[in-house]
Amino acid sequence: MRICDYKYLSWIIERFLVTLFSPSKNNLVKPYIFPSSSHDFNELQDTHKPLMKHILLLICIFNFSAYAGVDLVRVEKSKSKLYLLEGDKIIKEYRVSFGANPKGHKQQEGDKKTPEGRYILDYKKEDSSFYRAMHISYPNKVDVAKAVSRGVSPGGFIMVHGQRNGLGWLSAVTQKFNWTNGCIALSNVEMDEFMSLVKVGTKIEIKW
Repeated sequence: MRICDYKYLSWIIERFLVTLFSPSKNNLVKPYIFPSSSHDFNELQDTHKPLMKHILLLICIFNFSAYAGVDLVRVEKSKSKLYLLEGDKIIKEYRVSFGANPKGHKQQEGDKKTPEGRYILDYKKEDSSFYRAMHISYPNKVDVAKAVSRGVSPGGFIMVHGQRNGLGWLSAVTQKFNWTNGCIALSNVEMDEFMSLVKVGTKIEIKW
């Protein structure tokens, strides 16, 4: 939606509020008369400006959530970045943290590496040790076979998650470091947005 559309929508909502909360004679609804000049328009805007700011913010959020169809989550470990994509278009970008040894594909349990490759975000978890989480479908059959050939466990339970429970207020500091055991960490506020925009079944691509 263009800026001019929001200006017109702003006027429509303002007229609705004026009609709703300003009693007219005989309780008749006043006709919607579009302002004839920019002066009249600005005068109308001043009437409910504080309230309109909140309403328009909600409209922006609603429109973004309703129409943003995330079909791929892309992670670039070398840049500490996570991107939400709709087709070829990046619609959101986050700064993320990884395991303590981020470079290279996860080989076994306890190596503190974040897997590399293409996986699926296959379920959400709301009761983990961290603030909300979405599970990454690691290990796949290839990961398991390689680990078995080396006589080790491939590990698992790799998530995109928020901060450790009770420590969300420290995210301004923790997100500057790689501190997880191999998961991908966001701030709690970012995790809320991630969970609202990314559906279960979305593909995730992780690379160095």
